[in-house]
Amino acid sequence: MSKFGELIDLNIPVLLDFYTEWNEDSKLMNPVLREVAAAMGNKVKVIKIDVDKNAQLAEALRVKVLPTLIIYKSGEMKWRQSGEQDAATLVGILKEYV
Repeated sequence: MSKFGELIDLNIPVLLDFYTEWNEDSKLMNPVLREVAAAMGNKVKVIKIDVDKNAQLAEALRVKVLPTLIIYKSGEMKWRQSGEQDAATLVGILKEYV
């Protein structure tokens, strides 16, 4: 969990994608997240977190639906949404926190 604190305690927005390899909706988010990362460059950090390998963290954050997307900035949760999102929407939301 201490590593998680280091991940989210940045002065730029951090988009976390909670996913699993076997979840179809999670797989559909892969190209979307690549597009978001390309559009935002070094203004944003995009991190994928496999729920199967990080069950304790997912439970602590009450991740129940996949994918779950969360934006942190300076260690504070700014936005959270479960389910698929499109790249344009995510870019727009992230720009609010840059």
